[in-house]
Amino acid sequence: MDTKLSWMKRYFKRHFIQKRLLELIFVLLGVTFLTFVITSAAPSDAAEMYFLSHGITPSETLLEETRREMGLDAPVLVRYFQWLGNALTGDLGVSYQFGESVFAQLSRKLPKTIQLASGALAVTVVTAFPLGILTAVRKNKLTDWLIRLISFVGISLPNFWLALILLYYFGVVLKWFPVISAGDFKSMVLPVFTLEIPLCCSYIRQIRAAVLEELGKEYVAGARARGISEIRILACHVLPGALTPIVTMICLSIGHLLGGAAIVETIFGWPGIGSMVVDAIRVRDYPVIQGYVIWMAVIYLVVSLIGDAACRLLDPQQRRAKEGKFG
Repeated sequence: MDTKLSWMKRYFKRHFIQKRLLELIFVLLGVTFLTFVITSAAPSDAAEMYFLSHGITPSETLLEETRREMGLDAPVLVRYFQWLGNALTGDLGVSYQFGESVFAQLSRKLPKTIQLASGALAVTVVTAFPLGILTAVRKNKLTDWLIRLISFVGISLPNFWLALILLYYFGVVLKWFPVISAGDFKSMVLPVFTLEIPLCCSYIRQIRAAVLEELGKEYVAGARARGISEIRILACHVLPGALTPIVTMICLSIGHLLGGAAIVETIFGWPGIGSMVVDAIRVRDYPVIQGYVIWMAVIYLVVSLIGDAACRLLDPQQRRAKEGKFG
C-alpha cells in the first residue's frame, strides 16, 4: 500500500511539473504573438526606416523591393508562423539594421548585461540585508526612521534622473568615472549604482516587513521565554522563516536586470541588451525586437519556475501542503 501511494505521489508531481511547463509554453506563444501583431501595426515602415537610418532617401520602387526581401508584403499571420517556425529551429532572423543574425547579436550583448546585472544584484544583497534586519530590530527608533526615510526617497527616484545626476556629478564634475562607457570595470560602477540604489531601498522595506512578521510570531516569544539569545533567535529561526518572500523578490529582480535595464544602459552607453533593443525600436528592427521579447519571456518564465521551487524548499508548510494535495 505504501509503495502504491509513493508511486502515485511521484506520478502527480511529474504531472504537475508538466502542467506548469505547458502553461509556460502557452504564455510564451501569447507574448510573442501579441508583440508581433503590435509591432506590425506600427505606423512607420521598417523598410523606409532602414534606409533613413543609413542616410538614404529611397524611391517607392526600392521600398517595394526591400519590403519583399524582408517579407513585409505577406499577411501578419503568415509572417508570424514563418518566424515562429524559424525560431523553433534557433533562427531568430537577421537584423534589418546590421544584416547580422539576431542570435549572434544577443550572444554578443548578453555577457555585458549579465555582468551589469550581477554587479547590481550583489551590491544590493550585501547592502540591503543588514540594513533591512537593522531596521526591523530597531523598530520605531531613530535608526529605523532614518533608514526608512532614505529608502522611501530612493524608491521614489526615477532611474533616468538618478543616472543623469550620478553621471553629471561623478563623471563631469569630479571626473572619477568616464562619461561614455568603454565596457570596462570603471565604466560599470555608475550604472551598477544607478540600478542598485532603488532596488536596495525596495529590498530594505521588504526585508524589514518579513523579519518583523517573523518576530511577531509565538515561537519567538517562546524562544525568548526559554532564555535563548536574541542573536541566535534572529540567525537560527527568524531569518530562515523570512527567506521565502525575499527569495521571490530576488528572482523577480534577476528577471528584471537580465532583461536589460534599457534606459540605464542607453544613458551610460553600456553595450548590453537594453541599449541594443532601444536602437532596434528606434529603427523598427523587428527581428531584433522579437528576439528580445523571447529573451525577456524565457527569463521571467524560468525565474518564475526557479522561484516556485525555491519557495517550496524553504517553506516546509507549503511543501507539506502541496505534497498532501498530490497524495
